[in-house]
Amino acid sequence: CPFHNERTPSFTVSPAKSIYKCFGCGKSGNAVGFIMEHENLSYVEALRYLAKKYHIEIEEKAPDPEQLIQQNKREALQVLTNYAGDWFKEQLHKTDEGKAIGLSYFRERGFTDAIIERFQLGYSPANRSAFSQAAIKKGYKSEVIIDSGLAVERNGTLYDRFADRVMFPIHSITGQIIGFGGRTMQKESNIAKYLNSPETALYLKSKVLYGIFQARK
Repeated sequence: CPFHNERTPSFTVSPAKSIYKCFGCGKSGNAVGFIMEHENLSYVEALRYLAKKYHIEIEEKAPDPEQLIQQNKREALQVLTNYAGDWFKEQLHKTDEGKAIGLSYFRERGFTDAIIERFQLGYSPANRSAFSQAAIKKGYKSEVIIDSGLAVERNGTLYDRFADRVMFPIHSITGQIIGFGGRTMQKESNIAKYLNSPETALYLKSKVLYGIFQARK
């Protein structure tokens, strides 16, 4: 059973009835319910997930204003975190600072190129506003950058949360980047050695296990 630890098999699937049932923990339902539970998705997100997987076109009604606000906020955060993941990777592999500090650190710790690529590791420069400035130049709004936890605002200026750190993207079970962990490259004892994204509309810490996407199969 994928929902609880057990020593004997108790999970049953009936393709004919399109249902599943675990006689150990009691979980049961249909295909959509399974995806909701297993992938930690809402009902609508589960339908979209299945439709995309099996190339089914779905027609959607226009959401009401409140739903639209929440949907747009979540989608804006997702687009930004995806951009951030690509940006941190680029800093690691294509800048002198990233290669000299971040890439050399990973190499010293025994990280192979395959692991670095598989986990989409990156680097955030020492410049405290480098990412924020790049994101704003790219068209991302300041409030979305702040809401994502990638920056904090002080006296009207955005400062990157993860400056001078090697970056570990945190993925959802479906492979989307939803947050980050950063390991400082500085030696000062008053600086947090490890730092994670705060909780956001995308990143709920109690529902996420680092590396689950890479390990799930």
